[in-house]
Amino acid sequence: MIVLPPDIIRKMVKNALTASFHLTAVGYYPHAASHHRERRHGSPQYIFLYCVDGRGTISLQGRDSELKPNRFFVIPKNTPHRYQSSVDAPWSIYWAHFTGDNADALYHRYQEQLPEDNFTPFDERRIAELNTIISLLENSFDERTMEAVNIRLFNLLSLFVYQADTNPRADDNDVISNSIGYMKANIGRNLSIDQLATQQKLSVSHYSRLFYKKEGLSPVRYFNRLKIQRSCQMLYFTDRSIKEICAELGFTDPYYFSRLFKKLMGISPAQYKSQQKR
Repeated sequence: MIVLPPDIIRKMVKNALTASFHLTAVGYYPHAASHHRERRHGSPQYIFLYCVDGRGTISLQGRDSELKPNRFFVIPKNTPHRYQSSVDAPWSIYWAHFTGDNADALYHRYQEQLPEDNFTPFDERRIAELNTIISLLENSFDERTMEAVNIRLFNLLSLFVYQADTNPRADDNDVISNSIGYMKANIGRNLSIDQLATQQKLSVSHYSRLFYKKEGLSPVRYFNRLKIQRSCQMLYFTDRSIKEICAELGFTDPYYFSRLFKKLMGISPAQYKSQQKR
């Protein structure tokens, strides 16, 4: 267990690289049979708990959550809570206290889209990274070490929070991912909203709501962005004319393509091609 001294924390708050996200304590408790904490007024920092063996219980806002292997949990700051290891199957957990403006933002994302049961597939690289962070702090609290440790911890916690986004996978139940895959496979076609919804066996209104909720764009606007992204690749890597690229991407009107390209990229296709060939 490592608890950072107040003077080190003050230095991190003043450092531009660590002010917005920094840890205050971190550790690993193996087979912690008697491990329990109750904070009636909460903690001034967020608390990350990651179970690798055994199990335990976290009580927060009137709800008990079981923490089992390959599950993680983030306890919000300033919130009364209690957690304890199981008596018959004591947990082994990695934990960290962290705070800062980016910590607030990261917790907001964690709340927005919690992974199912907070499950994360076992990955020995995550455990190795946690061990590295602890090892670095055991050796030094110098400025560069503290910068490296906090950047590494932020990146690591982001992988937990954004795991569904950073590990794209085929999922028959994820209609939007399937639909985007369908768009990419048919990038040269003119697909209407009706065709896209029908392909996913959904009504247009339901499909459009699901798509916008996940991507922040309508399906048609998203499809057009994919086409423009592909046209950028073709303009950069090939010698095809703009007219040929239009035809390959399903645009029957080169003028419409040029207007759409300029709207999204800020310059015309011809200007883009000229810039990339310099």
